[in-house]
Amino acid sequence: MKASQQTIQQLERAVKKIAAKYPAGAEPVLTDIHLLVDQESGEVRAYNDEDEEINRCVVEQWIGNTDEDFYQQVAPVLHDILQQHHQVVEEMSLMRPFSFVLMDDDRETLQDLYYVDNEETVILDGDLLKNLDEDLDSFLKHLLSD
Repeated sequence: MKASQQTIQQLERAVKKIAAKYPAGAEPVLTDIHLLVDQESGEVRAYNDEDEEINRCVVEQWIGNTDEDFYQQVAPVLHDILQQHHQVVEEMSLMRPFSFVLMDDDRETLQDLYYVDNEETVILDGDLLKNLDEDLDSFLKHLLSD
């Protein structure tokens, strides 16, 4: 799904409002940010670990979307927005490590969208890990055949 300019602007505002709840320099809070996206209403709600709502917005482009792979479509959009605003996100007064997590309507965690830790930690993107099982199986098979 290609995000419209309006969608990008709405999500950018939402990220900035979430960051404003945890301003740089404030006493760090221990929490992750959970993003719940409602496929029917297009609503994106942000929660902390205590299930307190931090922010909400409606993404008009996502209202009434009935695609079965809806969450697989919105995850890269959200990830890209968070990545583009990494400076704002990484300055939030949250104790490290913390992450932005995508949840479905049943509040099941679907995916880590953005992970913030110390500079030494590297998180591999899902695209990098695609077909990893097959590659490792092939490597092991080749290794054992020698």
